[in-house]
Amino acid sequence: MSQATWNSVDDYFNGLFSLDDSVMQQVQENCRVAGLPAISVSPCQGMFLQILAQSCRAGRILEIGTLGGYSGIWLARALADNGKLVTIEYEAKHAEVARRNFDLAGVGSGVTIINADAKPALTSLIEKSVDPFDLVFIDADKPGYVDYLALSLRLSHQGTVIVADNVVRKGEVANLETDEERVVGVRNFLKALAAEKSLRTTALQTVGVKGYDGFSISVVL
Repeated sequence: MSQATWNSVDDYFNGLFSLDDSVMQQVQENCRVAGLPAISVSPCQGMFLQILAQSCRAGRILEIGTLGGYSGIWLARALADNGKLVTIEYEAKHAEVARRNFDLAGVGSGVTIINADAKPALTSLIEKSVDPFDLVFIDADKPGYVDYLALSLRLSHQGTVIVADNVVRKGEVANLETDEERVVGVRNFLKALAAEKSLRTTALQTVGVKGYDGFSISVVL
């Protein structure tokens, strides 16, 4: 199968299920104009995240890695009127673009953007004894995934769903000869998931407009 085939299937699904609405198209255009990297989830993946959040009736969602707010909007759309998305973004420029995009999508009032490095930001949330989150989405720097998992577990409760993006890396995760830091970071993260007795975990390979990659999905026992 080729990338062109994956693209055409994603285009078919997007059209069939009316996923790529005008607001989300404008959000992506805002990210492009601002010069943000084109690494957001696809519309199909965004709806997958939204359905996961709705399935676990998430009232509080934590996102690690905001970028321009595209995935965050999908997640925020799953929240009830009094729900909350807390999203962490290291780059100030990205956080500002995301803030405008959240407002454009009409979800800004339910979103808190923390413009900081994720580890101290998560540590601060723990120290403040914030209410636990029902869903956590990790989509940030791969070498940091292990630390983000450990900290996220302290912000979770029984039944919390933890999803991490980009865990397949075009299949390189299974290449034990590579020392590329993002692949090694993902592999260490997956090992940590497997060793964590408080989690039940699987991982799924995906293909589409984002190429060949995948998600890990865990639930806190």
